[in-house]
Amino acid sequence: MTDQPLAGKTVAILVANGFEELEMTEPQRALLKQGAAPKIISPEQGLVNGWHGAAWGHYFPTDKHVGDVLAADFDLLVLPGGDRSVAKLANNPHTRRIIGSFMDAGKGVAAIGKGVELLAVAERAKGRTVTAAESAHAALEAAGAKLSEDAIVTDRFLVTAKDQENLADFIDTMTKVFVQAVEQRKQAA
Repeated sequence: MTDQPLAGKTVAILVANGFEELEMTEPQRALLKQGAAPKIISPEQGLVNGWHGAAWGHYFPTDKHVGDVLAADFDLLVLPGGDRSVAKLANNPHTRRIIGSFMDAGKGVAAIGKGVELLAVAERAKGRTVTAAESAHAALEAAGAKLSEDAIVTDRFLVTAKDQENLADFIDTMTKVFVQAVEQRKQAA
């Protein structure tokens, strides 16, 4: 295995204003180290504003508008949490299309905290075992997901994490699952 097993792979990071900054920046940093090309996809134009602690955080340049992308343009997907971001994405029709396409294609998807709720929005939670922020439980249960109390859960090529407390473990698991997902797609091609 190479030092950069995700070299040449493009990763969509789907966020809107108010995303949990560490839930985006830490996976992004890890993906870059693995050779991947993370791209920030957002309904915001130009810049998207993170949420850090109890206040607005930094601005990040967006790479693509959510309405202009297809899952086929990317190899993997990351869904950071953040109440404001998830609420805005839940009301965007492109969110369902993009997440649904990733899930239907069996591509690697990693979601953390409130971001896991977007699986319910995309109607792709049914029958999947996930963990999520407490505030996302009702939506996930209503969508037919099996909730786990574990900090991190892997269900095929879907990785979910309850919160930021286990961010390092989430990133390690995400990386391993993403490499497996890429290998599986390579073998199937």
